[in-house]
Amino acid sequence: MRVLIVDDEALARSRLRRLLVEMTPAPSAVHEAANVPEALRALASAAELGQAFDVLLLDIHMPGPSGMDMARQLQALQPGPAVVFVTAHPEHALSAFEVNAADYLTKPVRRERLAAALHKVALVAQAQALRQTPAPPEPDPEADSLLITDRGRTERVRLADVLYFKSELKYVTVRTASHEYLWSGSLNDLETRFAKRYLRVHRNALVAPAAIRCLEKADDVDDSDGWQLRLFGIADVLLVSRRQLPVVRALLANKGRLRTSD
Repeated sequence: MRVLIVDDEALARSRLRRLLVEMTPAPSAVHEAANVPEALRALASAAELGQAFDVLLLDIHMPGPSGMDMARQLQALQPGPAVVFVTAHPEHALSAFEVNAADYLTKPVRRERLAAALHKVALVAQAQALRQTPAPPEPDPEADSLLITDRGRTERVRLADVLYFKSELKYVTVRTASHEYLWSGSLNDLETRFAKRYLRVHRNALVAPAAIRCLEKADDVDDSDGWQLRLFGIADVLLVSRRQLPVVRALLANKGRLRTSD
């Protein structure tokens, strides 16, 4: 907490500073101003340095503009520092709260009362911060699943269950460990939407990296220089294109799933 003491009496400022410094925990910074113009300059300077004051300990009766005048000015600042009036004149208490003062202390200020006022300021600041924190977004069911209509039946398939997508003619095969679905969409669209979940291994296939059991040479396959993937839990194999081979090998090299080194 950064505190600015505003009082035309040097002894009053000194006593408040001593009380603040002796607190546990003490404010991170304590500054002083002898009048309202000096205080306004201190506020502006601190703001320019990104070190705005959190609270003003503000006297009311001072030569020139009063503390009440300053508090009215500060109401236009959003957010502005909290104001705690410190005065020898208790009759101004009602006016103080009309300018949204956080607290009103009468001189001589007791240590316990000052600590309570600063604690109140801290609680209000925490509440405001919580109100300004944006609410977490509502979970998007489509972010973790794919809606598939098959033979008149619409089903939501969890992405966590999908081992691979394979483009075939006008449809995309959606393969899980136990089922195969046809989805009338674009493989490129799936790659864009779920780029963090699936790896492109061929112009016609995306695969879940965790589903890959091994990368192996397949001498009887002409495409892709004969490289293919075997997956956990199913007998299907997926071809790996020459372009995607370095990406696939880099992914699997540290996982011990390369069958050959060529």
